[in-house]
Amino acid sequence: MSEHVVQSPLPGIFYTKPSPDQPPFVEVGSVVTADTTVGLVEVMKQFAEVKAGVNGTVTEIHAENESIIGPGDGILTVEKG
Repeated sequence: MSEHVVQSPLPGIFYTKPSPDQPPFVEVGSVVTADTTVGLVEVMKQFAEVKAGVNGTVTEIHAENESIIGPGDGILTVEKG
């Protein structure tokens, strides 16, 4: 198996969940498809969904909720499978 690091497409604030009172989009151990939303990046009050991009299992989450990230920063790692 190989690993894929999902990277931020934009600079901004990263959110792990759709709203403060909702559970995270994914957690370590979550099975994802290429189209699974793994988080949101907010730029100037606009929200962009971040997709997993591959099928597999989330093995590590690098970015914390409400952290500032830049383009290309690693958000999480997916073991392809």
